Amino acid sequence: MSHEVSAIRHIHFETLGTFEEVLEQAGYNLTYVDVGTQDLNRFDPLEPDLLVVLGGPIGVYEMDTYPFIKREIALIRSRLDAGLPLLGICLGAQLIAAALGAAVAPTGTKEIGFAPVELTKAGQLGPLRHLANVSVLHWHGDSFELPGGAELLATTTIANQAFSIGTNVLGVQFHPEADTGNDLEAWLIGHAAELAGAGIDPRHIRQQARENGRALCQAGRNAFGEWLRNVSIER
Repeated sequence: MSHEVSAIRHIHFETLGTFEEVLEQAGYNLTYVDVGTQDLNRFDPLEPDLLVVLGGPIGVYEMDTYPFIKREIALIRSRLDAGLPLLGICLGAQLIAAALGAAVAPTGTKEIGFAPVELTKAGQLGPLRHLANVSVLHWHGDSFELPGGAELLATTTIANQAFSIGTNVLGVQFHPEADTGNDLEAWLIGHAAELAGAGIDPRHIRQQARENGRALCQAGRNAFGEWLRNVSIER
């Protein structure tokens, strides 16, 4: 029996990356909902068996500049109220936190590049344990406060990095899905201005990807696959 997953995408190259194969093997049909070209008012957040909210180079707090953020937070809230499976990555995790009333704000530091996260005890006991001692891809300048009722799973010295609510809701601020073998150059080109502004050399990230990409791919798939097996899609 197949299941449906919808992924809200804010920028074309920030996809589900290596997670696409995991979804396919688990019998999910994937549809991207592109914020820039599709009307979120016509999207039913309760229809898919799994909803994923992906990353993007904007801030949750920029509602006046990007009015669709209000609608996106509202549909995430509807999904949360229904208790249906929900995954947020980077901006997606921040939007989930905001939908739960938690603050999201700039950290003052661009956390971009490969580095490990520190797993909490809860993180060590759940699917993210596969990422222990693995350098994951970070690409953000904002961070979320831990929402009420959520369990903190991972941190760095700069920011909270992951949280869960039961088995059906997971937010990760880093990018365990990044396909650094096939998609990295699109990221480097698409975020060239951000990298330049932060004084980060794309060549350094390429080298980090060569050193860490394969391990991240395997660990990320293992973590996501385990989380996916544990969600409840029963209505």
